[in-house]
Amino acid sequence: MTIGMNPIMFELGPVVLAWHGFFTFVAVALAVLVTGRIAKREGMLPDTVYSVAVWAIIGGIIGARIVHVVDYWSFYGNDPVRIIQLWNGGIAIYGAILGGFIAGATYCVYAKIPVGRLADFTTPGLLISMTVGRIGDIINGEHLAQTTTMAWGFIYSHPDSLSNQQYGLTPSHPAILYEMIWNMAVLAIIWPLRNRLRPHGMLFVLYGGLYSVGRFFISFLRVDKEYLFAFNQAQIIAIIIMAIAIPLLAFKTQLTMRSRA
Repeated sequence: MTIGMNPIMFELGPVVLAWHGFFTFVAVALAVLVTGRIAKREGMLPDTVYSVAVWAIIGGIIGARIVHVVDYWSFYGNDPVRIIQLWNGGIAIYGAILGGFIAGATYCVYAKIPVGRLADFTTPGLLISMTVGRIGDIINGEHLAQTTTMAWGFIYSHPDSLSNQQYGLTPSHPAILYEMIWNMAVLAIIWPLRNRLRPHGMLFVLYGGLYSVGRFFISFLRVDKEYLFAFNQAQIIAIIIMAIAIPLLAFKTQLTMRSRA
């Protein structure tokens, strides 16, 4: 498959909008909308969701930028001013998830909103928004992956695409597409469990664990900076999340079963 679209959606003087930024905006709006509708159906006021969303979005932006900057500190360390230049791109989805959760949960505690319940409401919308947001990544070709001879390899023909600059017209694995498919698979798994998995908050924990499993293995196909034991940053974060999520799910499930016995 050949993708020849310009990574820049439009440019007007100093104003530049990349496809990545556009679909990120759409994804965030979609996550808030879906969460609001689910919350309303479950008896929670949508305004409550919107209030938390403001802080979660701010925390998500900060977290996404911090994780990205840490990963590329060799670049930002030489030019610290670029750290605050969000318009030049550079975010990490794990940072967005973790930063958004921390900020949103903190506000929930302050406003006396049930954190676990709202986190569960947020989970389906998060998976949908993460998938939609990745469309911009596919168009931009900014996440490098290993080259492949498979028929479904992506070829980026636009000269401004990072993949084109790295590989020319050599096809590479559509690692981002693999992640999008995995996100939808996780949604299919958790959707039937949304009113069955207890206590509240465990649906969100399950989402974190399942997403991390897929991201860990898919990341082997991506070309990212390696850290510990040849793992990249996303894989290390995935291992930490799995190490927390799996025992927590097992412990909470055991407690729930005992309480019902």
